[in-house]
Amino acid sequence: MTEQEEEQKAQPLIEHLLELRSRILHSIIAILLIFLCLFAFANQIYDILSEPLRAQLPEGGSMIATDVISPFMAPLKFTLFVSAMLAMPYVLYQAWAFIAPGLYANEKKVALPIFASSVVLFYAGIAFAYFVIIKLVTGFIINIAPDSVAVMTDINSYLNFVLKLFFAFGLAFEIPIATILLVRAGITSTESLAAKRPYIIVGCLVFGMLLTPPDIFSQLFLAGPMWLLFEAGLIFAKYMDPEEQRKKQQAKEDRKAKRKNKEK
Repeated sequence: MTEQEEEQKAQPLIEHLLELRSRILHSIIAILLIFLCLFAFANQIYDILSEPLRAQLPEGGSMIATDVISPFMAPLKFTLFVSAMLAMPYVLYQAWAFIAPGLYANEKKVALPIFASSVVLFYAGIAFAYFVIIKLVTGFIINIAPDSVAVMTDINSYLNFVLKLFFAFGLAFEIPIATILLVRAGITSTESLAAKRPYIIVGCLVFGMLLTPPDIFSQLFLAGPMWLLFEAGLIFAKYMDPEEQRKKQQAKEDRKAKRKNKEK
């Protein structure tokens, strides 16, 4: 390969890297702009986050800050997280705009709905964690606390606990997408996945243990939805399974052939 050919080959790579850098910068700027708009409301935003816990504290109970800087940093961290979540559609648009030119038309038809569904499911996982799981877990823990113990949760510890749940349930709700992609790519089939159901249930329990805070209730509350989401993914994947489609097509052709033989 000549030097000129090497330079021509390197140019597209450099152009792709420059475009990638540009799209990453646009995404970071979008997050920072939203963060700057929300910064003045950081304390109110944290109050919304802590509402499921504060609503169940005993009379006179409150949250506490054990570190000097926690009252400032905890609301700030959560506001940054909220900013990233609000900017996520734009961030994902930048990712889609980067990879879409390299896809064929038929691949875009499949990829775009999956891409959009993954975003919606991630938000759904966070919403489920906030409106259902946090209330159940914190309520149970507060109710079983000994009468001699005053429940006053540190705001930074609570933030870490909640963010772990958000990410765990956000990722768990992506299971249907992962199932569909595995089947669509031909890596596995719906029949094979259905046969491995007992192992997948055990895997859900293991991931529930690894992804959630170290209490059995959070783990079970994650493992249960993970299994149900796998079953939902399995149902939808049947419509996209190449092997299933081949069998349906074969069965259709067989019926046509039988009909023709009867007519003869």
